[in-house]
Amino acid sequence: MAQEVPAATSAASAASAKVPMDSIAAVLRRERGRAGLSLTEVARRAGIAKSTLSQLESGSGNPSLETLWSLCVTLDVPPSRLLDPPRPRVHVIRADEGVTLASAQADYQAAMLSAGPPGARRDIYRLTAEPGAVRASDPHMPGVVEHVVLATGRARVGLADDPVELRPGDYVAYPGDLPHIFEALEPSTRAVLISEHN
Repeated sequence: MAQEVPAATSAASAASAKVPMDSIAAVLRRERGRAGLSLTEVARRAGIAKSTLSQLESGSGNPSLETLWSLCVTLDVPPSRLLDPPRPRVHVIRADEGVTLASAQADYQAAMLSAGPPGARRDIYRLTAEPGAVRASDPHMPGVVEHVVLATGRARVGLADDPVELRPGDYVAYPGDLPHIFEALEPSTRAVLISEHN
């Protein structure tokens, strides 16, 4: 027969459970970085001392429920993420997989590899292109920057009025909010495109 534990004893046992400070510290640092906020600004918005936040981010200190709650509200993070952070996931998309869209202008395809998760400002695509027509892109939203790394083949990539020739391993970044192109110069040209949003 199970023995009943008095409520006061049960509450004391729960309170004595170790707070996962290493986990809390890592999540606070990561989420503050994602938000692009300084230690001082997060402390100000949360209504806590900067030294308190600094201690928490270093894995020391003994935060109250109110302190953690205020930080969660400030960083737009559910409290559960601080106490039980999500486990890392491995996500694999093989070379012939992924949702792929084809251009109507050129022999050019873009396969979505990763949409920017909440808080991130980037999307990742795998590009495949063949020589022939140029893939011309109209300007995207203000502040967009595109990053291209060429994997195979050769291509002219970048601003429509001043593209650069890329060879395998070459990288280029250019404003995606201006007219830009991707022109394959060799068969089986492949690249990775990262579209960074502001």
